[in-house]
Amino acid sequence: MKSLQDSLYNWLTIKIVCDERPDDTAAADTEKMFFDILSEEHRISDIEVEKDDFMYFVHYSKDRERKKSRFPRELIEVMLNQIQNEPEKYVNYPED
Repeated sequence: MKSLQDSLYNWLTIKIVCDERPDDTAAADTEKMFFDILSEEHRISDIEVEKDDFMYFVHYSKDRERKKSRFPRELIEVMLNQIQNEPEKYVNYPED
């Protein structure tokens, strides 16, 4: 089991890709996998994301407490930026 912080990081990184590429089935499948890890292994719920000019903030409930983690935007947006800079390497293939 990875740490909660690592799982939140992985989920958030792919979630912002999904938000920008709603037809990307691989990203959607990966986001669901990480979301399931958060809910099943780490037992968190009520996840909400906000961002400002520098950070992403992930609010969630765990053990009946409201908690928050933060991540620098430059780290979270690396994958999205890479996809946007080289779209030919990240073609979304339709499902058969």
